[in-house]
Amino acid sequence: MTAPGAAQAPEAAAEITERRLHPVTPLRRAWAPVAVLFGWAVHDPDGAQRQLTRLTTTTLLIGLAVLIPAAALYGFCSWWFTHFAVTGNELRIRTGLVFRRTAHIRLERIQAIDVTQPLLARVAGVAKLKLDVIGTDKKDELAFLGADEARTLRAELLARAAGFAPETAHEVGEAPVRQLLRVPPGVLALALVLTGATWGSLAAALVVPPVLWLVTHSLWTVLAVALPLLGAAGASSAGRFVAEYDWTVGESPDGLRIDHGLLDRAHETVPPGRVQTVRIVEPLLWRRRGWVRVELDVAGSSNSVLVPVAPRALAEEVVARVLPGVSVPGPAALSPAPRRARWCVPLWWRGYGLAVTDAVFAARSGLLERSLALVPHAKVQSVRMTQGPWERARGVADVCVDTGANKTVRARLRDADEARELLAAQAERSRTGRRDARPDRWMA
Repeated sequence: MTAPGAAQAPEAAAEITERRLHPVTPLRRAWAPVAVLFGWAVHDPDGAQRQLTRLTTTTLLIGLAVLIPAAALYGFCSWWFTHFAVTGNELRIRTGLVFRRTAHIRLERIQAIDVTQPLLARVAGVAKLKLDVIGTDKKDELAFLGADEARTLRAELLARAAGFAPETAHEVGEAPVRQLLRVPPGVLALALVLTGATWGSLAAALVVPPVLWLVTHSLWTVLAVALPLLGAAGASSAGRFVAEYDWTVGESPDGLRIDHGLLDRAHETVPPGRVQTVRIVEPLLWRRRGWVRVELDVAGSSNSVLVPVAPRALAEEVVARVLPGVSVPGPAALSPAPRRARWCVPLWWRGYGLAVTDAVFAARSGLLERSLALVPHAKVQSVRMTQGPWERARGVADVCVDTGANKTVRARLRDADEARELLAAQAERSRTGRRDARPDRWMA
């Protein structure tokens, strides 16, 4: 029992102030009923066309008179019954009119908070806050907040996650950023032109539909194939240019900041200590210019690109910020696969290589598009050796390391004796690395 004069817990005693999203939010959510009708029309275009031909002008006007207020009412209610509050140790998001849902997001489990602004949101002066939380696949989000409010709330949440007291967290403000790299638009455009995927998808979009027309003489079949191919071609060229436009990487105490986007502007954060794998990708047509792309595997996060294109030396400097104390092994440091591996993978065996340093397990693969994967020893969850029947006959084996991002990095076609020794040594390196690793903390 508690004595009458006993002090209550700080969180229980303090009054929790709930807040609503920005008033422009109902306009975004009002589109949900319209989207349902549009999805039905796309799913059954013949049925939708039949229903539309039966509608008279009066029926259509009555339908619009019902649909528009219903959509507006839905948007308003979904906004009115959505609240969020920041308590001493968690962020609470309460949603739902009929079916209530309350998300309790513990602040110490937040690993990234991204601020995104779609084009219309930028015009309206609002932003979306997306939260990457350890142990969840889907991002919780607050959409929309005022642009200034979103940045202020992000800074407060990160400060609390870093261990600042609640009464001082809102005074910390956004951490300063020092720019490390910026990709000029001209370099990005040329890099996309020199990417094989761009030309491959474009060639497929131009060649396949005419061939289908000659074979089937069916317009619907041609459109069903041509539209996805054209969409893929656009996504691999113009879509990537729009998404990766003005790509900027900056360093701050709460991690690496990534800003990018021409129409939809995104402000992302690479969480400190959560990067499991770094890949340095070198397409064939980029090698003469010395360009590379840097990709990431981050535990529980969808962030996958760190640098879309940059000179190799500059990209390696950014990698050194992501993996402190790690130097990227050069080509001379990578031991190739033994020559007898050519009987397992003709020609492509020349692209495989391996280097194990005091800090990382580095495996190279690919001949036309080289990819060097760097896995810090502390991030290796398990290590195993695999051998197919043909590999056993040739005395080679694969060494696989599994990371916390549910991804596997494979050192292909190593000498079987070397692979057995590497298996035991890598397990010991992983134990030692996890023991000596620094804690994953914000603003450390």
